[in-house]
Amino acid sequence: MAKKEFQAESKRLLDMMINSIYTQREIFLRELISNSSDAIDKIYYKALTDDTLVFNKEDYYIKLTIDKENRTLTLTDTGIGMTQEELENNLGVIAKSGSLAFKKENEAKDGHNIIGQFGVGFYSAFMVADKLTVTSKTLGSDEAWKWESEGADGYTISPAEKDSVGTEIVLTIKENTEEDSYDEFLEEYRLRSIIKKYSDFIRYPIKMDVTGQRPKEGTENEFEEYKEEQTVNSMVPIWSKNKSELTEDDYTNFYMEKRYGFDKPLKHLHISADGAVVYNAILFIPENTPFDYYTKEYEKGLELYSNGVLIMDKCGDLLPDYFGFVKGMVDSEDLSLNISREMLQHDRQLSLIAKNIKNKIKSQLQSLLKDERENYEKFYQAFGRQLKYGVYSDYGVNKDTLQDLLLFSSSKEKKLVSLDEYVSRMPEDQKYIYYASGESIERIDKLPQIEGVLDKGYEVLYFTDDIDEFAIKMITNYKEKEFKSISSGDLGIEDSADKEETDAQDNDNKELFKAMQAQLGGKVKAVKASKRLRSHPVCLSTEGELTIEMEKILKAMPNSENVQADKVLEINVNHDVFKSLKDAFAQDKEKLNLYTSLLYHQALLIEGLPIQDPVEFTNDICKVMV
Repeated sequence: MAKKEFQAESKRLLDMMINSIYTQREIFLRELISNSSDAIDKIYYKALTDDTLVFNKEDYYIKLTIDKENRTLTLTDTGIGMTQEELENNLGVIAKSGSLAFKKENEAKDGHNIIGQFGVGFYSAFMVADKLTVTSKTLGSDEAWKWESEGADGYTISPAEKDSVGTEIVLTIKENTEEDSYDEFLEEYRLRSIIKKYSDFIRYPIKMDVTGQRPKEGTENEFEEYKEEQTVNSMVPIWSKNKSELTEDDYTNFYMEKRYGFDKPLKHLHISADGAVVYNAILFIPENTPFDYYTKEYEKGLELYSNGVLIMDKCGDLLPDYFGFVKGMVDSEDLSLNISREMLQHDRQLSLIAKNIKNKIKSQLQSLLKDERENYEKFYQAFGRQLKYGVYSDYGVNKDTLQDLLLFSSSKEKKLVSLDEYVSRMPEDQKYIYYASGESIERIDKLPQIEGVLDKGYEVLYFTDDIDEFAIKMITNYKEKEFKSISSGDLGIEDSADKEETDAQDNDNKELFKAMQAQLGGKVKAVKASKRLRSHPVCLSTEGELTIEMEKILKAMPNSENVQADKVLEINVNHDVFKSLKDAFAQDKEKLNLYTSLLYHQALLIEGLPIQDPVEFTNDICKVMV
């Protein structure tokens, strides 16, 4: 029997197949099982138009058999089989897909979808096998044929004996090398795990002889091994079932089985889309933050299936970064896959699915916020920071999507409130949404700057995350209300009489404030009478967009430049300390310099800013005490 050579192009493709196209050797089993599933599907299609053919699903299956002694793995299916000509055309010409041709011929018929389209998956078996032997008998024929190949050298086709319709593929597994172990593909547990990972939802039973243990007859403590044929795949994916058939426990069990997390999901979302693009999805909002969530090692993405066959473990393109905490899967037939079926071509279908999923997640979170506040706050404690990063990133392009999902602690009852809730209860005369930044709610409560705003009866949002203020800068305003830091130079809370009084104080004490500013030597942009202080003698405010909290955060970053907020030292002219300042200015300029330095350092400490010279500061305190 003469050996036939592959075409020159096929030889090159086969070499690519073994060395380049697939990233993991285990993929070969997914490809062979998918081809077997296609072969059974073809009988199903044929039964749709042939009244003499009855398709009884229970009669069709795929079986794996291990022979460790001879180093063979055999995959048998009860599919439609191949003729001599089909073996020649489909296996002799690499990248000519019988499944693709069959699919095109039957596109108008209803029924199962054909998985294989490229005609290259079969040859992935050469990644683990030295030799492939295919014996096939087609439906309606008495003849069987055998195709054999040891790789790029070529193949032979010869008559064979086979009792039943279908195809049997025998892989002669490679011997181990110093670098690679191929024994794993002769191990029962390893093959079962590969099937569970990639082919669990193939619609036909995948059978194996599974090893078990049982007590030896007539003994109590002795056991013997036995083999029992079992179906090792689930077959019916949960996402293809009607939602009415499923319980909360079904979704939770699926979450656990897929190892999406060690917690229980806070909420699930089951999508069955049948429009511009057809897909099914089950998405989960986890209850807890994964330990590595905010590290570079964390990889976001959804499992992606094509007709029940796993294509990608983590398809990041299906989720925007700000919803990267969502776990789950998507199954669609409307995907443009690359030749290895391991990666997607970036196309319109993928974009449509991603856009739909993003909108569904947002709607689910809004519903959770509205109807299950306690659960939403639990979610927000875990992933609110991610939403804020989403607002800040890409120059605020996602702010309209996310701003209604944000929550912040508030001066009213110290509870979390949304921006909508804040604005809805603003007094009519309030111009701005006020916020205060700090390390904690307790520290913010003690800030001198907050007194004037609270005295007006205005609510203050507490920003305790380092990302908060940066995110708000991207939003700029909410429902036509601008955001205003309580440390901002102009709070917009003074009436005309208050403003006239403050301006008069600044004018009356102009020389005093000028002397204090000179003493501080450029550390502050100005010294002036305060509009906001009530019980405290001094505070710092800022002019411009950069606040003191933003300065602290930026300075803490590696390789940061020496960023500085434009600071203003504000003095409470109604405080007893101010009388001492005026007396010192009139009588003792050295004492004025001492008081100025102490007040400036006091303001720094209140803000949590470092004192440049602690020794000088402590010496100044001693001078006052003597």
